[in-house]
Amino acid sequence: MAVTGVEMVWARILEEGVFRFDASEAARAAAGPSLSFAEPRRREEPRAGADRPAIVPACEVVGEVQRVVVELPSGTSFYGTGESSGPLERTGKLVVAWNTDAGDYGPGTTSLYQSHPWVLAVLPDGKALGVLADTTCRCEIDLRQESTMKFSASCAYPVIVFGPFNTPSEVTTSLSHAIGTISMPPKWSLGYHQCRYSYESSEKVLQVVKTFRERGIPCDVVWMDIDYMDGFRCFTFDGHRFPDPKCMVDDLHSIGCKAIWMLDPGIKNESGYFAYDSGSENDVWVQKKDNTPFVGEVWPGDCVFPDFTCERARSWWSGLVRQFVSNGVDGLWNDMNEPAVFNTTTKTMPESNIHRGDANIGGHQNHPYYHNVYGMLMARSTYEGMKQANSAKRPFVLTRAGFIGLQRYAATWTGDNVSNWEHLHMSIPMILQLGLSGQPFAGPDIGGFGGNATPKLFGRWMGVGALFPFSRGHSEKGSLDHEPWSFGEECEEVCRLALLRRYRLLPHIYTLFYLSHMNGTPVAAPVYFADPQDLELRKIETSFLLGSLLVCASTYPNKGAHESGQKLPKGIWLLFDFGDSHPDLPMMYLRGGAILPIGLPIKHVGEARLEDELSLIIALDENGKAEGVLFEDDGDGYGFLQGNYLLTYYVAELHSSVVTIKVAQTEGSWKRPNRNLKINILLGGGAMVTTHGIDGGELQLTMPADSEVSSLVAASELEHKKRLEMIRPIPDIDKPLVREMAKLSETPIDLKCGDWLLKVVPWIDGRIISMTHLPSGSQWLYNTDRINGYEEYNSVEDSAGCTEQYNVIRRYREQSGKEECICLLGDIGGGLVLQRKISICTKNPEIFKIDSSIQAKQVGADSGGFSGLACLRVRPTFILHHPTEVSVVFTATNGTKHELFPESGEVVFEGDLRPNGEWMLVDNRANLSLVNCFDLSQVSMCKLHWGTDHLSMELWSEPRLVSKGTPLRICHHYEVRKIN
Repeated sequence: MAVTGVEMVWARILEEGVFRFDASEAARAAAGPSLSFAEPRRREEPRAGADRPAIVPACEVVGEVQRVVVELPSGTSFYGTGESSGPLERTGKLVVAWNTDAGDYGPGTTSLYQSHPWVLAVLPDGKALGVLADTTCRCEIDLRQESTMKFSASCAYPVIVFGPFNTPSEVTTSLSHAIGTISMPPKWSLGYHQCRYSYESSEKVLQVVKTFRERGIPCDVVWMDIDYMDGFRCFTFDGHRFPDPKCMVDDLHSIGCKAIWMLDPGIKNESGYFAYDSGSENDVWVQKKDNTPFVGEVWPGDCVFPDFTCERARSWWSGLVRQFVSNGVDGLWNDMNEPAVFNTTTKTMPESNIHRGDANIGGHQNHPYYHNVYGMLMARSTYEGMKQANSAKRPFVLTRAGFIGLQRYAATWTGDNVSNWEHLHMSIPMILQLGLSGQPFAGPDIGGFGGNATPKLFGRWMGVGALFPFSRGHSEKGSLDHEPWSFGEECEEVCRLALLRRYRLLPHIYTLFYLSHMNGTPVAAPVYFADPQDLELRKIETSFLLGSLLVCASTYPNKGAHESGQKLPKGIWLLFDFGDSHPDLPMMYLRGGAILPIGLPIKHVGEARLEDELSLIIALDENGKAEGVLFEDDGDGYGFLQGNYLLTYYVAELHSSVVTIKVAQTEGSWKRPNRNLKINILLGGGAMVTTHGIDGGELQLTMPADSEVSSLVAASELEHKKRLEMIRPIPDIDKPLVREMAKLSETPIDLKCGDWLLKVVPWIDGRIISMTHLPSGSQWLYNTDRINGYEEYNSVEDSAGCTEQYNVIRRYREQSGKEECICLLGDIGGGLVLQRKISICTKNPEIFKIDSSIQAKQVGADSGGFSGLACLRVRPTFILHHPTEVSVVFTATNGTKHELFPESGEVVFEGDLRPNGEWMLVDNRANLSLVNCFDLSQVSMCKLHWGTDHLSMELWSEPRLVSKGTPLRICHHYEVRKIN
């Protein structure tokens, strides 16, 4: 029976100021155990009426939907809701907690990759409380009515109210007592991370990292996306591109860099593949309602999915992870774990799927019960596998999907964002919301994942992103290079300065992570945390706090941070920098009363030594006092839990113009390192006075007279202004840094590098009309007016033998000195575009590469996120200079050898008859062969069509639905070899 307007039963208090409400005792029993809460749960005890909470939610049950309403005083501000796009202050927003593969999301997207059914409310007087709907089911969080929060879910669930407390920080600490705090990360993971989808080989990976070192740009980690795998099979390596991963990682470690590798949940449904076979033997797959394994399409094709809700599957996965780590794996990246499934309209599993969960988390349930925690349970299994592999190391796991409480196992990033100013702006409130929801270790893809950043956009994003808790650059296939040096000298310098700032601040950032681990406080917090009573601070989303450090950024292209008129909290806030002020970098302020520990400008965490000079930046408060804290340990492992660390509380105090700086208190068993200590006391306007001494001793510094302070501040402000005027800012251009190609004309564009001269005509389907191998003087392509040559098109919409005309909507050439390439983007209709990148690398000049894809750019409202069926068809037509002395030779995937001659006509090869990643056109008269190598996992059919003086050697992808995040792709290359 529906019950409307019934006040929820106030029944339990979990701890001081934390109350649990249930619609009824029966509903409380039906809700079952909570997956969000840390183990063990706190014991609940009834309390007397004197403990009645100040806030009592109201509940109504309509059919199967339970709605909870919490009304608060007018003027209340809302935050939290976990991973959510849009503004920092959440009034007016609707969030749906349902993990979704939400590529190219925008500020109005209601469901992203993670679910946090949690709202932090800051009351008009600055006090605060939090409300958690303790359910894993799909849950609506409706904040569209002023000062009112509403939760709705199609199940019974308790509501937990945390507070009211005096400050928002106390609320987040109380929440952490329930859901757990972040596991202490390895210190190297707080450095800068460089990633791309994908670095195609071990040679490329090493080249990228060595370039960081050569250019003096700090970096600690490089990432391997799915292309390192053998046909996207998890726990495997491509034998050609990554033949010896352990050797590659050893080379990386020798230059101070770690390696992180991706693992998706989808396991290729293929007998003979060890992961599939062992999983089947252990009966670990998610099942359909007929109790057979569910099969869904992801990157490898048809896949089965581990049921992480049961211990048997988690142990199986952890065992595979343990073995995988032996290849030199430093960290793991869990992606696609919402879980994402390509061939369904919902982009995930059917709701009828069955999970055989452990009894203590809910037992056997249909998919909606566990959907939101699937990713977190995968991350937990990955984390536990890494701990099993090396119990002396702290695991590092990054996950896309998650649920509240995820911070116990993994860091997170904000998914497939876009290279534009809106997403740069949105990245700040997004990482702040995650921190307010219990997940302090978060950051966006710096520069944007989708599309191409401009130099100014990338530099500004790096400026602020270098100070996010998690700092990683990442970009999609087909985009321009997004390494810091890819955008010109000015942008490279900004990136270098920004990352050197991060590394100087690492002692402070690492301390913040320790405090978060101990107390549950956010690493990055909104500005209003400095003064919750100041209503003007509550919507500021271009600035944030790192403890006592205030970071003020600009997310607008026409203004730098120094021109943006930043609103500061009340009290003393003193500007400072490291002599690196720049129009495209954020401004930094230190709160009066704070001491900030600073390290040396290193290039990776491994360069730092405990004996290195330590600096303290001090901002005295109105009473001439300041205090700060520094946490130090091995940077990895668990010795700190046994007391093997040093926690130092520094104090400074002004008496009669003399400031005394000393250690007030220490914790831990570590002996203080023998090191120099540099003291910088801020005066204002960036001015400071300095002294030196030995850490642990008492230092004294005589402050200048007031008149001298005024002169020093004025001189510093003038110097700062002159510096900003003299610096060359990043060019203010609105296009990616590429050399524009010639105007549309019938004149072919030459691409000449290494052994090849190619001629491309954008105005005819972007076709290659000439392919000359310079050392042999041989011209391979057969071309007539507007047909043949090298073509690509969507074969689903095309009849055999005809080219599909499309408009080239983008044309550019990039030239970095190491690679010459032409990138083409054509609208082929039906919401699809065809993108092609033709490149020749000077390091390997005998080959040229072509990376082509069909992508969805416009998706209909009723399409379920998919554009339509497509099949990428690569159709080069080659000249037969000696038609009677040519053949096509290859070895099939089943091991059989084939040689075909012109009289064979048209031949199709599918399944295990396909060439095993390579086939060649052999000209016996010329003693040359043209070799075409391709990624077998991307090609479902190979086709030969012999003409009288020409030959088509076609590669076809498998026909399937194309969505925004799941393009069809064929990557291949050509080279000429002499016949032995």
